[in-house]
Amino acid sequence: MVVSVHYELKIDKEGELVTADKSQPEQPLVYLHGAGMLLPEFEANLIGKTVGDAVSFKIAAENGYGVRNEQEIVNIPIESFKDNDGNIDTNAIRVGNILPMMDNQGNQFQGIVCEVNSEAVIMDFNHPMAGKELNFTVSVVEVRPATKDELEHGHVHGAGGHHH
Repeated sequence: MVVSVHYELKIDKEGELVTADKSQPEQPLVYLHGAGMLLPEFEANLIGKTVGDAVSFKIAAENGYGVRNEQEIVNIPIESFKDNDGNIDTNAIRVGNILPMMDNQGNQFQGIVCEVNSEAVIMDFNHPMAGKELNFTVSVVEVRPATKDELEHGHVHGAGGHHH
């Protein structure tokens, strides 16, 4: 089934639930149910729901984006960030910025700059939602059978989906 939903995701920030993400009124989240595009527990909470249904649920960190892993906080030598002239782009290499990085095998990651000192840049490669309980409020906007092409390709086509 192709499911369209509006959602709001809240996370705890210093003891208060704050909105971390939400769909826009004119652009619901559209997904192919069961294709593995979303968190399994998110989809499980929508089983049996129909147009107009609304549901609120929580997903524990270990079932969402995982628990924080201190092994994912890495010291990268400052030299790795210097250009050919030995300079560092201080606009990019700044605490709080998210940087695209690549390992020796060509795998791409995104990391958050935690600290910059004269010897290293300390980066956190945990998912930004790692360690967070996810609090969702979801309303079902549309449910329709998936087309043969959508099932074969594993994703939604057309409005809100993939365009070939």
